[in-house]
Amino acid sequence: MVPPLVLRTSASGGDFGRLRTEFALPESFGPAVLAEAEAAVVDPLASAGGREDATGLPFVTIDPPGSKDLDQAMVLERRGSGFRVQYAIADLAAFVPPGGALDHEARRRGQTLYLPDGNVPLHPPVLSEGAASLLPGEVRPAVLWTIDVDEAGEIVATRVRRALVRSTEQFDYEGVQASLDAGRPHPSVAALPELGRLRRSLAVRRGAVELQLPEQEISGDVDGGWVLARRPRTAVDAWNAEISLLTGMAAARIMIDAGIGVLRTLPSPEPDAVEWLRRSATAVGLAWPVELTVSEFLSTLDPGQPSSMALYADTTRLLRGAGYTAFAGELPAVTTHAGIGGAYAHVTAPIRRLVDRFGTEVCLAVTAGREVPDWVREALSEVPAQMSASDSLAARVERACIDQVEAWVLAEQVGREFTAVVLRADESRAEILVENPPVMAKCSGEEFPEGERIAVRLTEVDVEQRKVSFERV
Repeated sequence: MVPPLVLRTSASGGDFGRLRTEFALPESFGPAVLAEAEAAVVDPLASAGGREDATGLPFVTIDPPGSKDLDQAMVLERRGSGFRVQYAIADLAAFVPPGGALDHEARRRGQTLYLPDGNVPLHPPVLSEGAASLLPGEVRPAVLWTIDVDEAGEIVATRVRRALVRSTEQFDYEGVQASLDAGRPHPSVAALPELGRLRRSLAVRRGAVELQLPEQEISGDVDGGWVLARRPRTAVDAWNAEISLLTGMAAARIMIDAGIGVLRTLPSPEPDAVEWLRRSATAVGLAWPVELTVSEFLSTLDPGQPSSMALYADTTRLLRGAGYTAFAGELPAVTTHAGIGGAYAHVTAPIRRLVDRFGTEVCLAVTAGREVPDWVREALSEVPAQMSASDSLAARVERACIDQVEAWVLAEQVGREFTAVVLRADESRAEILVENPPVMAKCSGEEFPEGERIAVRLTEVDVEQRKVSFERV
């Protein structure tokens, strides 16, 4: 593998402060918010009465290396011909009084924003990286989901309640992958490959659409600069995501049956759009058997092939219109998410995402036979707009960070030739993916062959505007 190009901060600065100012990102929390957070962690287990004691279960977490805001911990086990998933989720409602300063600030922020030089958290670090986080060796209040699935991977029973849990180990994706490859997995995740594959196979049959476009990742360099590279994607990444999706689908079913909640929704693509995608497949040289659905066909592609990358880029056009849909009484017209192939709700990341706290409270109340609290009902009408706004901001901040590092990395490379994959093209312009470093950019020229590799030349870099330009050689 060709090593990625590296920016050294001593030469080019590498400061994201201007970007933070541009997007008016908060630098800290106000005194009232911090005071409320500090008061909440004085004795977070003081009101533990009535919680189930699940500290005997050997929970483990799987997150990126160095993570401190740990939302989820799991224990997986075989049960007969199926599986039991014990999924503990950080209980933010135990720390955030409704209507208080913390609650107000969380609603204003919407979600945690991640930048290369540090995040902008949804909650103060004393909570998000401390008392609320499922850190190893610490007893924590949690919402515990117990989900039983059958031999086909389908949900057969769901139970959700408040509990006390203790994570025993903190793992990262690469470490879990290595232990599985070596045949020495931790017992709590030994069943992850089998269950993960089963759920992924079921997702294809449901019609879920997964786009395996290369992910750009920014990381720090040992010399204080930044590296732009493709994010390594292990099988554990996908299997771990399936556990979260399983829980979100169980939550959506609870909400729909009860007639109250907030779903993550995405309309199904129109038949004309699917036919357009079929023509795109033909244009990039991919044979799409007529009997295969979009999901089935995409699952057969090799993500590393240029033609596959081009089709994944085109498929994003089928996945537009995602949003949050709240309801109380009559069900909305759209209750499903086309990318997932079913009804789905966010409940597994309350430290990092606002909506999860409210969705969780709905599920807790409904499954306990209680009325959904008034403060949750009142919030449901506002949360979709709050989340849509924060999603938009998060996407713009992430794109700006990548664009900035692309410009820094390439600043001294003007005139150099690179190899790139043509993702989309018209008569005189194309969207390309430069392979090393992994840069998404526009390229001028003629007769671009979609889904093929071409040679391109870097013609301009504007560091201030975060812009790079290429031309076909």
